[in-house]
Amino acid sequence: MTAQRQQPNRTGSKSLFRLVIAAIALAALLLPVGAPAATTQRIISDRFSGLAIDGFDPVSYFVDGKALLGLPDFEASQDGVVWRFRNEGNRASFLAHPEVYGPQFGGYDPTDVARGVTVAGNPRFFVVVEERLFLFNREESRDAFAADPSRYLPRAEARWPALEEDLPQ
Repeated sequence: MTAQRQQPNRTGSKSLFRLVIAAIALAALLLPVGAPAATTQRIISDRFSGLAIDGFDPVSYFVDGKALLGLPDFEASQDGVVWRFRNEGNRASFLAHPEVYGPQFGGYDPTDVARGVTVAGNPRFFVVVEERLFLFNREESRDAFAADPSRYLPRAEARWPALEEDLPQ
């Protein structure tokens, strides 16, 4: 092919290329950039496995006085997450009274909730106060709360409804 005959093909390719790029740019402007990042949840759970409180048995905090991992053989789905338990008795107790055995404030640190922010609690840092389970982000927060729950609970309880409302479904 001569240079003269190649020129029209190249120009046609450039025009087609520009048209495709323009269509992609227009589509990018019209389509949403992406879903907003879900950094918090109503009940803290692993976003990949769906396990609540990292698979720890919420009843073990009350029965055994310590954080114990649940077993895959004893699971229950509640509040859109999967809970694990050490045995069938713990599973049955939780299903009968999830409001008692589930972590308060969805597993968010109550000292942070009292400040007006949601920070995920760590299932290894916990306190049971007035027959309710509280999880904390740091040992220091747990110790401060345990020393004087009345300092944090009224503020946390007052702020929690608005914070919970802002959490993704």
